[in-house]
Formats: sequence, C-alpha cells, structure tokens
Amino acid sequence: MADKGITTIGRCYGCKRTFGFNPERVTMFLVDPDTALPPNMTPTGTTREPTPESLARARHVPVCPDCVRRAERANQDDGSTWPRGTA
Repeated sequence: MADKGITTIGRCYGCKRTFGFNPERVTMFLVDPDTALPPNMTPTGTTREPTPESLARARHVPVCPDCVRRAERANQDDGSTWPRGTA
C-alpha cells in the first residue's frame, strides 16, 4: 500500500510558513476568515459565544507540527506567555 504522506500544501495559521501535510493527519482548527480568529475569540483575546454567522463563515485551517510543539511546550511551562526566540 502507498504511504499516506504529503498530499496538500498550505499555510500554517500560527507561523504563516508554507508546509506540506496530509489533511487527515494534520492539526486543524476553525477560523473565521473575516476576522482571522477562531469564531469564539475576540480581538482582545477573550472568548465569547460565537455567532451563527461566524460559524457559517469559518473554515478549518492547518497548523504546522512546529507550532503544535511550541504550543504544547508553552502549555507545559507556566503558561504565562508564548516562548520567544524559538522559531
């Protein structure tokens, strides 16, 4: 059987780098294209109940493995800030 490798090229939501990925295996989350934020997120970083309109507009966007690892590392630390200088 063929290996399920890279089948799509896209842009990471976190770092904006282009990377190859398998859509069935990559981490994805919902983003409203009008705001470039998840539907339940405000521009100030607080959460809210998403509107039906923002949920209807929202699309799944990929996140590269590097950004997923950085987010996991930041979550394991004190969680206060995103780690700087770890591109």
